[in-house]
Amino acid sequence: MDLRVFTEPQQGADYDTLLRVARATEDLGFDAFFRSDHYLRMGSGDALPGPTDAWITLAGLARETRRIRLGTLMTAATFRLPGVLAIQVAQVDQMSGGRVELGLGAAWFEAEHTAYGIPFPKERFGRLEEQLAIVTGLWETEAGKTFDYEGEYYRLADSPALPKPAQRRVPVLIGGLGATRTPRLAARYADEFNVPFASVEDTERQFGRVRAAAEAAGRPAGDLVYSNALVVCVGKDDAEVARRAAAIGREVEELKANGLAGTPAEVVDKLGRYAAVGSSRVYLQVLDLDDLDHLELISAQVAPQLG
Repeated sequence: MDLRVFTEPQQGADYDTLLRVARATEDLGFDAFFRSDHYLRMGSGDALPGPTDAWITLAGLARETRRIRLGTLMTAATFRLPGVLAIQVAQVDQMSGGRVELGLGAAWFEAEHTAYGIPFPKERFGRLEEQLAIVTGLWETEAGKTFDYEGEYYRLADSPALPKPAQRRVPVLIGGLGATRTPRLAARYADEFNVPFASVEDTERQFGRVRAAAEAAGRPAGDLVYSNALVVCVGKDDAEVARRAAAIGREVEELKANGLAGTPAEVVDKLGRYAAVGSSRVYLQVLDLDDLDHLELISAQVAPQLG
């Protein structure tokens, strides 16, 4: 099972903090560094230092890391026009030497749109579907040819469809728990399907829907990578688990019920239950970005047991 580090910088982190975490991610052998795409803190607490932009962050990290994959869970389709997003992601992919992945979602957090003057349209899922068609269509257009698109929300005409990413195909991640439209979109556009913050039972149910949608679309269900995103809180003993839980304002039992919490052995056992229903990759939501010893513990005592 691949372990990836997933951060929530809107909760309070500047670029230098994210760089330290990304370098630790690389040095400790994790597969990737991902971040959320939000502009407003969630919940109470100090809003300082303020938001950082996901793709500006990843552009910087592209030049300051060497091995790890870099991406978003999930880029908000409302934040960027699809043609602009295709350019940004392709450029960062070039800057990284072909290490970028694009998670793209419809967006849900209305307050951050209001706070920064970003339109929050009612019909966001339809816009997401058109964005996926446009971004992937631009990248797939052969050099020297043009791309056209006429949709309900977006229109492109005579686009040179440049620049191209360094990778032949930038992996596209789609996620969520929607029962019908989300699996259909994943079957058509996704390289990876992610279930965020869900139980083993709900994960198994949603993976089944996506597999069925893929087969119905004439695509082998095994073409997709199936993954989870889960909050992580690991300690060498109960006292350390409790300390780390308190540092992020959570209760140990709640974290054990809804995420990956406990001793390394407990967390390995929980990861095994997700693996048993088809998950081959987990994004570890790390909320205390100053606690790099936490990542070192996971690297040393959890990752080696996963095979």
